[in-house]
Amino acid sequence: MAHFAKLGENNEVLNTIVVNNDMLWDANGVEVEAIGIAFCQSLFGQDTRWVQTSFNGNFRKNYGYSGCTYDPVRDAFILPKPEGDNWVLNEKTCQWYDPAASKPDDEVSIEIGVSRV
Repeated sequence: MAHFAKLGENNEVLNTIVVNNDMLWDANGVEVEAIGIAFCQSLFGQDTRWVQTSFNGNFRKNYGYSGCTYDPVRDAFILPKPEGDNWVLNEKTCQWYDPAASKPDDEVSIEIGVSRV
């Protein structure tokens, strides 16, 4: 099943729908996002805006659900920012993190232990 996020004026995700994969196939049986978008527009109006999203986050970083924002520059869905001023967006994962509490997912912290005999 394919998932499509309906976008509002400021690229906020208004809702997400599920579409049968065969509604995205071209003449060669290849899934094409533009065909899926045209299908969604045929159901909800030609003036609606849609972007395919991945339920598993396999592309566009995160699953686009209501409350998320689609960033066309990053080609990613950005989750709602948690409350508080300390949250920073991890540019690699497009997820929010608190730098005072943890390191972003793309940084690795290695601790080397020394044992004495």
